[in-house]
Amino acid sequence: MSAAAQERMPALYLSHGAPPLADDPIWPGQLAAWSAALPRPRAVLVVSAHWEEAPLALGATRTVPLVYDFWGFPEHYYQVRYDAPGAPELAESVRKLLRAPGMPVQDVPERGLDHGAYVPLVEMFPEADIPVLQVSMPTLDPARLMEIGRKLAPLRDEGVLIVGSGFFTHNLAALRHPGGGVPSWSAEFDDWGRRVLEAGEVDALLDFTHTSPAGRLAHPRTEHFAPLFVTMGAADAVGELGEQRSVIDGFWMGLAKRSVQFG
Repeated sequence: MSAAAQERMPALYLSHGAPPLADDPIWPGQLAAWSAALPRPRAVLVVSAHWEEAPLALGATRTVPLVYDFWGFPEHYYQVRYDAPGAPELAESVRKLLRAPGMPVQDVPERGLDHGAYVPLVEMFPEADIPVLQVSMPTLDPARLMEIGRKLAPLRDEGVLIVGSGFFTHNLAALRHPGGGVPSWSAEFDDWGRRVLEAGEVDALLDFTHTSPAGRLAHPRTEHFAPLFVTMGAADAVGELGEQRSVIDGFWMGLAKRSVQFG
């Protein structure tokens, strides 16, 4: 299909869970229903909380082993396969869009998909027949990530689904404390995030560690919220920040699994 005839793909930010997401009674079905409602992508471009590398790096453009970047789980989680085709043409397009003075792009051809990429993709596109490219986050600075998203936005008109994969709240250490249920810091941040996203308050989001309630508790390190800004940039470039909706909400083990779609 030519680019001119291709429907513009939405841009997504999703909370990706962990390997046991596959065993959850609800969440896999929510992800599957979400993907079923989307136009079929020509390719998927993923930015995951679990790959920080500078300069910005492009992962494998052929099928290579997954990155099982987690520890202490039952053995069957390390046997999961997701042999999606590589996306060399998409990689070349990303190079052209991002390379500029002061912004080099590197190739890491042996780097497979990490669990922030493949765990949700297994549920959304289980046939593994859509080419996938993962790129690194070269920074956690929200404004710089949003600018990267803006540069990548033209890919959406070429049938590329841009996915930022993180977790809407993420503080595993705080979850180890007794009490159970949804911690107040997770609920408060989730409610704040929903409201500012609906209101399109970009400045508040960019400065979320200061403007949000319990921001530093919800994200003691910000890598799981950071992919949202790539998604926002890909929406902002085509005037779609106001076309945002939460597709998945609620909590999983106390963490907010809010996932949003632009466009």
